[in-house]
Amino acid sequence: MAVFAVFYTYTDNSAGRDEVRPAHRAFLTELAEKGVNLVSGPLAGGPRDGALLLFRAASAEEALAHTEQDPFRLEGLVAGVRVEEWKPVNGPLAGTFDVAS
Repeated sequence: MAVFAVFYTYTDNSAGRDEVRPAHRAFLTELAEKGVNLVSGPLAGGPRDGALLLFRAASAEEALAHTEQDPFRLEGLVAGVRVEEWKPVNGPLAGTFDVAS
């Protein structure tokens, strides 16, 4: 298993996010309890609202598939999703995943 950084870019519908946020967080908590969601939270101070989710997955496709039932995505509150493999080499996650370099 590897670690994948999933970046969300939100739509401008902040009121919609406020309404759906409890279901979104419950969904991510379920993924955390399954060991998939390592950590997640909103990005702050950027040009556009978004979030970073670190997922344990076998591939970028699998990491993306984990987001398909996210209430934020189902309700059209996510304008874009980007997935990149992330290789932790220092800190608490270092050494716990396959890192080749």
